[in-house]
Amino acid sequence: QYKFRDLTIEELKDVSKTYPNFTFSMNTYTFKDGSQKDLLNFSGTVPVKYAGSSYNIPVRLWILDSHPFAPPLCFLKPTASMGIAVGKHVDARGRIYLPYLQNWSHPKSTLTGLIKEMIAKFEQELPLYSLSSSDAARQSELLSYIAKITEGETDMKSRSKIGSRNEGCFNKITVVGAGDLGIACVLAVAAKNVADKVVLLDLSEGAAKGGTMDLEIFAVPNVEISKDFSASADSKVVVLTVNSLGNAQTYLDVIQSNVDLFRGIIPAVSHYSQSAVLLVASHPVEVMTFVSWKLSSFPKSRVIGVGANLDSERFRYILTNLLKAEVLAKDAWVIGEQGEDKVPSWSSCNVPANQTEAMAARNSREKVANRAMEVLKGKGQRSWSVGLSVADLVDSILKDKRKVHSVSTLAKGCCNINSEVFLSLPCILGTSGVIEMVRLEEDPLVQEKLQSSAGSIHDLQQQLKL
Repeated sequence: QYKFRDLTIEELKDVSKTYPNFTFSMNTYTFKDGSQKDLLNFSGTVPVKYAGSSYNIPVRLWILDSHPFAPPLCFLKPTASMGIAVGKHVDARGRIYLPYLQNWSHPKSTLTGLIKEMIAKFEQELPLYSLSSSDAARQSELLSYIAKITEGETDMKSRSKIGSRNEGCFNKITVVGAGDLGIACVLAVAAKNVADKVVLLDLSEGAAKGGTMDLEIFAVPNVEISKDFSASADSKVVVLTVNSLGNAQTYLDVIQSNVDLFRGIIPAVSHYSQSAVLLVASHPVEVMTFVSWKLSSFPKSRVIGVGANLDSERFRYILTNLLKAEVLAKDAWVIGEQGEDKVPSWSSCNVPANQTEAMAARNSREKVANRAMEVLKGKGQRSWSVGLSVADLVDSILKDKRKVHSVSTLAKGCCNINSEVFLSLPCILGTSGVIEMVRLEEDPLVQEKLQSSAGSIHDLQQQLKL
């Protein structure tokens, strides 16, 4: 029963008059919590001009029973020959997100006004692209999955595994994002020969270009480039390298733009690889790992960030080879958050029992650590160096090496941290992700810095819209 039936009917009449191709019906919609409701909805195409060509973009809008005081739920309705171009305004399931919807306010906001903004945004960033015949067959599976969610079947019922395209492929990883970092990760993993197959998901618009084109030209073995999320099916590890390149003005806007991007990616890769370890390399890594954990609903052990793995390996190398302090390097780690606030620390296994000896050892280590950290400051994190670090982590996970790495993991409960934040801490990694966290030497100064980082990260997370 629609609370404001007359107002709703008037709006639908305006839509029909302005866009006569739309058809109206009453169907069952399934919400995220599994509840269902019969809702009015209308489907049709909106005319879009992009790069000198005209397109008709198929959409479907669901009208909530509190309309016009609540915005409709908007989706793309692609055919089997169309792929969804995940972007600022569209997620992997075709859900449409627009400023007009976020700022919906009756009577200023109307359905016809919404459609006009939809057209304007789609003309800036086309939401669909044509699929090859082979990709179209796989796309029909995804469309079937989307239809079940939006046409009467609960999400839990529809999460059955879509048929695997990779029988016989044992160790498969997917790298999401075909920028410099994504390509560096692909090349590093291929060079380390740790995976039977590497899929590079290129979410950029248009045909393959730049680095992805070069990968195709020179035919790197066991590497597949795709724009279709179904290509990632049954991956053991999914590496996230994407970062939004929007025109955000503030640091918070930049992060929110990344969150919006992940909102369209994480549910899709999680659906196709439900047992994968998510390895986040996007910035800021601590926040984006938290976002990935929340959006995927994966256990905390299977969502990790690259964290300070690269810094830790460099730190240990400097101690051993430049400062000739090999004994100190054995249990040394860089922990905390990436950037200026990272701190050196040691595991607690070799702490002298005698308090005087322990204090002397700590003072000695602190002097050497300060020198090592000064050297470390001069080392930038270029794409290829991060790619090598990612390959190192993937190797430990796929081969179940039980090796210790400093990676971003849920820090709640460690060092009196009570908030859900991810910080880099030494962890034993295996096929299920984080197997165990390594106990660190108790150092009040280190704990204070970790608590400070946790506080600032948590404050930032509170301002984001997930």
